[in-house]
Amino acid sequence: MKKYFLLVVSVIMLVSCSNKPKQEQTTSEDGSLSGTIQLSGAFALYPMVVKWAEEFRKIHPNVKIDISGGGAGKGITDALAGVVDIGMVSREIYPGEISKGAFPVAVVKDAVVTTINANNPELASIKKTGLKRETAIKLWNQELKTWGDVLGTSTTTPVHVFTRSDACGAAETFAAWFGKKQENLKATAVFGDPGVASAVQKDKVGIGYNNIAYAYDQKTKVPFEGLAIIPFDVNGNGQIDPEEDFYETTETLIRAINEGLFPSPPARDLYLVTKEKPAKPELVAFLKYVLSEGQNYANETGYISLSEEKLKGELAKLQ
Repeated sequence: MKKYFLLVVSVIMLVSCSNKPKQEQTTSEDGSLSGTIQLSGAFALYPMVVKWAEEFRKIHPNVKIDISGGGAGKGITDALAGVVDIGMVSREIYPGEISKGAFPVAVVKDAVVTTINANNPELASIKKTGLKRETAIKLWNQELKTWGDVLGTSTTTPVHVFTRSDACGAAETFAAWFGKKQENLKATAVFGDPGVASAVQKDKVGIGYNNIAYAYDQKTKVPFEGLAIIPFDVNGNGQIDPEEDFYETTETLIRAINEGLFPSPPARDLYLVTKEKPAKPELVAFLKYVLSEGQNYANETGYISLSEEKLKGELAKLQ
C-alpha cells in the first residue's frame, strides 16, 4: 500500500509539473539569444523595422521577429495592452500614454511629403508654385474645389483630396504642420500609407500625403511611378525658391531635412514603444542594435539617422 501511495504521489507531481506554462526561452544552449519579438503599428516605420529585423537576425538567427502594420494608433494600443512587445509609433507620445506605462525610444527621423499624380495636367504650375501652409488648411477643409482655386488661376480642373482613415502618425504630423489634428482633416479617407499612395496614383487630379518610404522608390531614390511631390512653399512667397527645391530624390530631401530647410513638423522623430522599460534580453539587444549598427541602414531605406547626441541619450535610457 505504501509503495502504491508513493507511486500515485509521483504521478500527480509529474502531471502537475508538465502542466505548468512554459517560460519563454531567451537564450539557447550555447548562450546565444533566442525568443520572439513582436511589433505592430506605424506604416511609417514598417520598411525600416523590416530592414533592421533582417540584419539583426544575421547576428542572432535564433530570434524570431514578427512585424505587422496597422498605424501608429494600433501600435501604441497593442504595446500598452501587452499584445506585442513593441509598438511602432510615428508621432510624439502623449502624456496620457506615458502615464499608462509607455516607454518610448526615438530610433530614426522621417518626414511626410505631399503627393500628387504625376500626370496631373497642372503639374508644371503646381511644382513652380508649391504648397503654402494656408492653402493646405483650405484643401483639407474642403474649401478648394479646383486646381484653379489652389493655384489662383482660372483652370476648372477639379482637385480630389485624400487623407488617412486609420489613426496614424503621418496624418497627425502632417496636420500639425498647419496647426490642426488628424480628426480635423476633411477629405476622402483611405486606409494606410500604401492606400493613400495608390489612391493618388489612380486619380489624375488627386492629392494626398505620404511618408518618404511610400512616396519614393528606395531602389531608384526618385518618386514611385505615377507619383510626384509638391514642394512646400516654406517662406510663403507664392513660388518655390532654389533653397526650397530639394524633392527630386530622397538623397536631396534627406540632406535638406538634416540642414533644417524642411519644416518640422512634418519632419519628426519615430519611436519604438514598449510597456515599461524593457527587460527581455532579446528585446534590449534589438533596441540597442537599432540605436547603433542599425543606424547605418537609415539613409538607404529612406530615413534620417539620429544625431550622435540623440543616440547617446536614447541608449542611456536602456541601461
